[in-house]
Amino acid sequence: MKKVAVIPGDGIGKEVMEAAMLILENFNLSFKYVWLEAGDEAEKKYGRALPDETLEEVRKCDAVLFGAAGETAADVIVRLRQELKTFANIRPARTFKGVPALHENVNMVIVRENTECLYRGLEFEVADGITEAVRVITREASERIVRYAFELARREGRKRVTALHKANVMRKTCGLFRQVFYQVAGEYEDIKANDYYIDAACMYMAMRPQMFDVVVTTNMFGDIISDLAAGVVGGLGLAPSANIGEKHAIFEPVHGAAFDIAGKGIANPTAMILTACMMLRHFGYPEYADRIEGAVEKAISEGKTTPDLGGELKTMEMANVVLSYVEP
Repeated sequence: MKKVAVIPGDGIGKEVMEAAMLILENFNLSFKYVWLEAGDEAEKKYGRALPDETLEEVRKCDAVLFGAAGETAADVIVRLRQELKTFANIRPARTFKGVPALHENVNMVIVRENTECLYRGLEFEVADGITEAVRVITREASERIVRYAFELARREGRKRVTALHKANVMRKTCGLFRQVFYQVAGEYEDIKANDYYIDAACMYMAMRPQMFDVVVTTNMFGDIISDLAAGVVGGLGLAPSANIGEKHAIFEPVHGAAFDIAGKGIANPTAMILTACMMLRHFGYPEYADRIEGAVEKAISEGKTTPDLGGELKTMEMANVVLSYVEP
């Protein structure tokens, strides 16, 4: 029995979580769901965006299924990643038939290091009007994330892993990351390895995204490039993600709380549903994940979607369509 902490969070997080849970609860899974609070509303209610009770319970769980957080995102999801030591942030990006996109036939995975870099939050005010931030890149964390990327490529039958960095400017930090990348790549002769400077990679991804298969990079670069990848294939409403650690995992859609549409029932549940599929695969239910993803693809291809994708359905209406398409 796997114990899953379900945290809807704020804004549309509640709506898309309801959609995903409608589908998950249709299957006879060996999961125990524990519903918890975190986010802006929790801060107003308890004085903390991530209440001690929530964090204590999360530590007892095998995974977190998370919806969205608003202004307190750094206090919630970033802290959860740190507390649960989820070192790998996995963000797939692929095109769907029926969704307008900049390019066709895109299918890549961004593997982002999740524990260090500038996102360690080591910022200081050293003098009036002068601030600084410390960028931490270690051999241990770099090797761990690069090896994860190559193992993912091998597991999914992918052919290439590309490292993104800025070693021509940040010669020590990015230089170490690139050095480690090629050292690890030497152990995977069946998979091609190459690298690009992050700025050039952004141009290539906008112009020829098909050249990317698995991308591995540092924390901040990974955050930026994964949103670019999502934009290339049609938007954040299609972008799932997973945070993987040795003992725990966190599954969350890439999009935020979207307060401008919260409560209207029109939020696109696709990213949340696909995020749930990533959780199913993580826990050894690939056949269920395949069936749900196939149902999502069918709904999208038939235009049975929410308004952001050109359809007319409400959030739960689309969820029910997907559920009806899941093979019995």
